[in-house]
Amino acid sequence: MSRIVIIGGSGHVGSYLVPALVERGHQVVNVSRGTAKPYRPHYAWGEIENVALDRAAEEKAGRFGAKIADLRPDIVVDMISFDLSSTRHVVEALRGKVGHYLFCGSIWVYGRLFAIPSTETDPPNPIDAYGRGKAECEAWLTREAHVTGFPATCFRPGHIVGEGWNPINPIGNADPEVFSLIARGDELVLPNLGLEMVHHVHADDVARWIMCAIENRSASIGEVFNTVSEQAVTLRGYAETAYRWFGKEPRIAYKPFEEWLADLGEYAESSRGHVIRSSCHSIGKEPKPPGLQTAVHELGGSARICAGADSFRKSRRGGRRSLKIA
Repeated sequence: MSRIVIIGGSGHVGSYLVPALVERGHQVVNVSRGTAKPYRPHYAWGEIENVALDRAAEEKAGRFGAKIADLRPDIVVDMISFDLSSTRHVVEALRGKVGHYLFCGSIWVYGRLFAIPSTETDPPNPIDAYGRGKAECEAWLTREAHVTGFPATCFRPGHIVGEGWNPINPIGNADPEVFSLIARGDELVLPNLGLEMVHHVHADDVARWIMCAIENRSASIGEVFNTVSEQAVTLRGYAETAYRWFGKEPRIAYKPFEEWLADLGEYAESSRGHVIRSSCHSIGKEPKPPGLQTAVHELGGSARICAGADSFRKSRRGGRRSLKIA
């Protein structure tokens, strides 16, 4: 049994990770601002230690890292570090005091790609501040793992889906009205030929991946993993599946990319960002029969997506390490 501190454990992934860790007998401490409730009820929330800390305020005062270290963790899962100064602050406080530090990155470390599928060996090329911050953290943590021995693992979720929040839809944003349009059988406009992609991952699968990394510590330290579902989906394939789930024939039109974006109003930048960064991020899985792993469920008058990833693995060829979730 380990004492595991999750920074930001009340969020999407934490809502699955905390119960899973408790069920495996770990002692869990959830560090959050204390203002949000988990997305899923579970008895485990009554059995953990909850610590209310405002990370931004505590970092400004220079106290956050020390307060995390004072919790005496064996393992720290950091879900909410977004820039290098924040990451360094907590890492310096944990040196020599923690057995494993897991950092949540993002596939937004990628920008426009030159080959598909992308792999973890492809260099990051972020195109915005969020992606640059995550990429800088990953690069620094990886160097620290290899040079100083700090036990860091980095993982990059795709577009997280799960119970309690709106998924990224077939036009690359979180507007639930898109599913209502599809349910009515109205026309949906996609960019170009509809072959841009989105790459989901269910929060439960990310949680399972974290547990796998913890249980395979020696194989995961010093590595960066793309943590996504088995396949990316094209906007057209996603939309057609959603129409048919609602019992409708697909009604899809197409426009040039920039013209399409101009019609999206407040959602334009969200759609641009999601489709640019979703070009099938590889996680080194063994070949499996192809298939769309996305199911659309009507929920409370809107809809949600459950993008399944039954298993994923990052392999090291030539007899080297592999990490697998079965």
